[in-house]
Amino acid sequence: MPQVLSHNLSSGFDFVVATLTCLVKKDNNGSAVLPFAASDLVITPSQWSSHVVGKISSWIDLDSVNDKLRIDSEITLKQEIAWACHLSLQACVLPFPKSASCGNYARCVNQILQGLSNMQLWLRVPLEKSEVMEDDMKDSINPEMFDSWECWNSFRLLCEHHSQLSVALDILPSLPSISSLGRWFGEPVRAAFLHTKSFLTNARGYPCLSKRHQKLVAGFFDHSVQIILSGTSKHNISPGSLPQTKEADNNAIPRHQLRPYLDYVAYLYQRMDPLPEQDRIEHGYRDFLQSPLQPLMDNLEAQTYETFEKDTVKYTQYQRAVCKALVDRIPDENASTTTVVLMVVGAGRGPLVRASLQAAEETGRKLKVYAVEKNPNAVVTLHSLIKLEGWEKLVTVVSCDMRCWEAPEKADILVSELLGSFGDNELSPECLDGAQRFLKEDGISIPSSYTSFVQPVSTSKLYNDVKSHKDLAHFETAYVVKLHRVARLAPTQAVFTFAHPNYSCESNDRYKKLCFEIPPETGSAMVHGFAGYFDATLYKDVHLGIEPNTATPNMFSWFPIFFPLRTPVTVAPGSPVEVHFWRCHGGAKVWYEWCVTSPSASPIHNSGGRSYWVGL
Repeated sequence: MPQVLSHNLSSGFDFVVATLTCLVKKDNNGSAVLPFAASDLVITPSQWSSHVVGKISSWIDLDSVNDKLRIDSEITLKQEIAWACHLSLQACVLPFPKSASCGNYARCVNQILQGLSNMQLWLRVPLEKSEVMEDDMKDSINPEMFDSWECWNSFRLLCEHHSQLSVALDILPSLPSISSLGRWFGEPVRAAFLHTKSFLTNARGYPCLSKRHQKLVAGFFDHSVQIILSGTSKHNISPGSLPQTKEADNNAIPRHQLRPYLDYVAYLYQRMDPLPEQDRIEHGYRDFLQSPLQPLMDNLEAQTYETFEKDTVKYTQYQRAVCKALVDRIPDENASTTTVVLMVVGAGRGPLVRASLQAAEETGRKLKVYAVEKNPNAVVTLHSLIKLEGWEKLVTVVSCDMRCWEAPEKADILVSELLGSFGDNELSPECLDGAQRFLKEDGISIPSSYTSFVQPVSTSKLYNDVKSHKDLAHFETAYVVKLHRVARLAPTQAVFTFAHPNYSCESNDRYKKLCFEIPPETGSAMVHGFAGYFDATLYKDVHLGIEPNTATPNMFSWFPIFFPLRTPVTVAPGSPVEVHFWRCHGGAKVWYEWCVTSPSASPIHNSGGRSYWVGL
C-alpha cells in the first residue's frame, strides 16, 4: 500500500480506490470469509482518511440462492465496512447488485448505514441500459430493456433515501440518451469511474473521448463529481514520446500507465469556461433552501434591499417599460405641456423611482412621482435619496401601506416590483387590487400581467434536506432555491395568470390541473417535487422572468421556488404525471396546496394552509 499510494500521488492522482482484503480464490460452492489486509500502520491515519477510498469485495452476493455464499457475503460486507471505519476512510465503494432483486443486500447496507458516523457508501452503478438480468428473464415473454437507474432507485428506496448512500457511476463506451443521462444529475452522484476502454484514439495516438463523453464529464465537473480512472492502458504510447520531469529522470520513477488518461481529463477540466461573475456570487446558494419573503408581514432589511438593487438588468427592463408607457400615454406634441402622474407602490429605497425619472428624461416627458412605501426604515433612506438627487419638486414620499392610502389624485401609471419567485407568491395580486383604486380608468399598470410555471423535478439533495427536519411542516413549505443538483423531467407548463388592473374584481383564488409527459427515452424517473418559475409582461413587449425558456439573461433577483413531495413518486417510462395546484385565501393569509394524482396519489400538501402561508 505505501508504494502504491506514493506512486499514484506522485503521478498526479488525488486518491486511490483500493480493496480492503487480500485476494483469495473462491471455490465452486461459494467463498470463505477473506482475511483482512495488512496492519493499519502501513500508512498514516491522515493518508487513509485523505487518499484512500475502500473497495468492497466484488464477489459478494447477498441475495444468492446459495445460503453459504449469502451468509459469507453478509459477514464479509460487515467486516470490511468495520475495517474501513477503523481506518477512518471517507468512503467505500459497494459492488452493483448481482440481480434486480436486491432486498437482502439493501437491508444489510441499511443496517450498516444506521451505525455509520461520517463515512459515505457509494453504490457502483453502470451507466447503461442493458437487457434484463438472466434471473428475471426466465418467465418473461417479452423482456424489456433493463435500466440500471431502476436498480439504484429500488436500492435507495429500501435504504430510505439515506443521505450517506450515494452513487459511483461506471461510464462505459456507449452512453444512454441525453434525457436518460439527465436523471443522474438529480441523484447523489459522488464519483464516476471512467474506464480506459471508453477512450478513443486521436490522430497523434493519444487517448481522447467522444463529444458525448466530453459533455458528460464536463457536467460531472460542474456538479463536483470526482473522476476515477479505471482499467489498464489501451494506448501503446512509447515512453520516449512522453514528457518526463527532471525529478522523474533523476529518480528513475516509471511513468504511471494511466498518466496519459489523467492528462486528458485534466485538459478537459482546464478547457471549461470559467464561471461568470454572477454564477460565482450565487455559487454558495446552490441547493440552499430558503423560506420565501413575507414582505407584507415583515419589513425588509437593508442588506436585502441592497442585494435586489444591484440587479441592474431588472431595472433596465422597468425603465424600458416606463419609456414605452410614457410615449404611448403622451404624444410628442403634448410632451412639454402635460405632466404624467406616476405612482411607485412599494418604492423601497428608490430604485424604481430612479428608473422612472430616467425614463422621463429619456423620452422628454414631464413626470410627477408618488413613492409609496410602508417600511418606515426604507422611507428614511428614500427621503435622503430624494434630497441628495434634488428630486424634491418631482417626487412625493408617502409612508403608508398602499392598500390603506387615500391618494390625492389618480395615477396615469402604476409601477410596482412585488413579484416573487412564483409570480404571485409575495401577494402582488392582493396589493395591486388594493392600489388600483387610485389608477385612472385608462391607466397603465407595470407589470400588466404575470404567469407562474411548474415542472416536475428529481432532486435527491433537496428531498434529503427537507427530510432531515423530520416533520410534516417542512414538506408542506415552498422554498426559494438556486437549483443545481436537479434533473428537470419535463418542459414547464403555465399554472396561474394574473392581469392588472383587475377591474372585474375577479377572485385571486386559483385552481389548475396539469399533466406532464416525461419523454419515453428518459426511462423511469423519480419526482421529488416541482420547480416553480414566473414570467411577467411589464408593458407590451417588455418582459422579465425566470421561466427557463424565456428567462431574462443575467438577472438574479429571483431564484426558482420548490414545492416538495412528502413521498417521492416513481414514474414508469411513458407514464403521465398529473399534479394539482390551488391558490387559496382565508382570514389574513394566502397559501398554496398541491398534490399528485397520477401515476399514484399523494396526500394533499398544506391543506388549509396548516404549515405554510403568506400573511396579508
